[in-house]
Amino acid sequence: MNYTLSEFTSQVRRDILRMVHKVNSGHPGGSLGCAEFLVALYSSIMNRKEGFDMNGIGEDLFFLSNGHISPVYYSVLARVGYFKVDELNTFRLLDSRLQGHPTTHEGLPGIRIASGSLGQGLSVAIGAAEAKKLNNDSNLIYSLHGDGELQEGQNWEAIMYASAKKIDNLIATVDLNGKQIDGATDDVLPMGSIKRKFEAFDWLVIEIEKGNDLDEILKGMKKAKSLSGKGKPVCVLLKTVMGNGVDFMMHTHAWHGKAPNDEQLASGLAQNKETLGDY
Repeated sequence: MNYTLSEFTSQVRRDILRMVHKVNSGHPGGSLGCAEFLVALYSSIMNRKEGFDMNGIGEDLFFLSNGHISPVYYSVLARVGYFKVDELNTFRLLDSRLQGHPTTHEGLPGIRIASGSLGQGLSVAIGAAEAKKLNNDSNLIYSLHGDGELQEGQNWEAIMYASAKKIDNLIATVDLNGKQIDGATDDVLPMGSIKRKFEAFDWLVIEIEKGNDLDEILKGMKKAKSLSGKGKPVCVLLKTVMGNGVDFMMHTHAWHGKAPNDEQLASGLAQNKETLGDY
């Protein structure tokens, strides 16, 4: 790798902005906020094999539950080699493999589940983790969820199941940015302490206070990995800033599902240096 993770993240932000701008549709806020995490996950944290197959035997697997942040997911998958980078130019177009929410029927490498119907990803991740155990595969399952997404009840059934069945090869990360489509999570439906809730369901919980700091992410995820295999599932609370890296998008839910205009695109791109080559 002849670039730093910081440079990679900057390019991913450019990809997000350009994809959403082109079709005047998509979800830049949460995508920008999770850029560092997904860059770190796919570049340094997960054990990945060359190529792609749906079984995923012999490697770590990742499941994106909050599928509306597909722009960051597609960018990272393309940039680490799952498909050609220039395919990002087809985002949200008719007959594209890169739909607004990830789908599987078009066979896009890297995508194992359709997501976007919120609250379902943890159930799928648990099933994959159990399959790993049945196959005597020691690799881990990772998943990502929105904090507003936890308002969906199916999550809590899955959270209860994971601890009861000792699913200890699962690391579920919650993007804790405090924002959702209609405003602050505390205004829409307050959830109290998510940390105490997971602990009450007998999970091990790691907090990454600076969830947009690559070094902190790497350190926190290393700790999370060290806790796997100890009889309990692991939750990582990743405290991020929605819209991170683009000043006018930060700290507001307004950019949850809104595309930048031409002037805003230029401003956002100027704040993030091109490092790996635009598509």
